[in-house]
Amino acid sequence: MGLVPASDLTPGMKLTRPLVNAGGVVMLSENTELTEALIKKIQRMGVEAVHVQGEAVPLPPAEEVLAELDRRFRNVEEAAHMGVIKKLLKEHIESLYECHGPDNPEK
Repeated sequence: MGLVPASDLTPGMKLTRPLVNAGGVVMLSENTELTEALIKKIQRMGVEAVHVQGEAVPLPPAEEVLAELDRRFRNVEEAAHMGVIKKLLKEHIESLYECHGPDNPEK
């Protein structure tokens, strides 16, 4: 599976990399099998995603994701702060593709 959003974790998944907090402290070691309690703890910590065992799911093409972003903001982009939110989301999406690449979410 590779990198999985914290919201999509399920009990029984195993970490392929240690989970480290912002201070560099290892919170969960590699090969830890996730339980419901550990998943809730990971989500409360604000962790966005973790690396788990299994086949990686390829990212959709960046152009497709950015086109969907444009579509979703088409009618509200001029509203107060919506243009700023769209810009931040676009930058975040672009950074994900720079870090991981479209064909290698494990990079």
